[in-house]
Amino acid sequence: MSFSEKLKRDFSTITLVLIPVAIVINIVVGQMVGTLNLPVFLDSIGTVLVAILAGPWAGALTGLLTNLIWGLISSPVAAAFAPVALMIGLVAGLCAQAGLFNTWWRVIISGVLIGVAASITAVPIRVYMFGGITGSGADFITAYLLATGRDLFGSVIITVLSTNVPDKVVTALVAWGLIKGLPQRFATRFPQTSTVRG
Repeated sequence: MSFSEKLKRDFSTITLVLIPVAIVINIVVGQMVGTLNLPVFLDSIGTVLVAILAGPWAGALTGLLTNLIWGLISSPVAAAFAPVALMIGLVAGLCAQAGLFNTWWRVIISGVLIGVAASITAVPIRVYMFGGITGSGADFITAYLLATGRDLFGSVIITVLSTNVPDKVVTALVAWGLIKGLPQRFATRFPQTSTVRG
């Protein structure tokens, strides 16, 4: 199958319908968590959902569009982290293709991989664009580490890893649980369902 044929398969009509729904899920849940000022994000559930069902490119597009739209609507900070959201969708889709979403313990491994990839992408943005402080609940961890004498880069790395990895594990488990709960007739319309449901 050529790359263009694969893209056409991944971006089927049903996927194109799911992407806007996933974007709304991301923004609504992310806004709720942000309002509560929690040290997690949970703003990628829709992205991971699409990535598992439709593949890495659909997941990457969902993440990218989520943050760009969110940035336009209410949070310019979200737009700055669009590359992170893109990476989350890409890695989640690749994990699904590798069969890492077919048992709960593999889903946890996927969450760790997604969290590490997101962290690697997020650290430079957080340090160089925002000086380590973005207005999220995780800023408390950065401030505490700075107060204990750690340098900014080290503080941000610890903060990002300690928040992103658990966040993405929970996100992956929630997305996987939602997919397991989908009616079989609906789920099988997506190109990657067999990687989750066997």
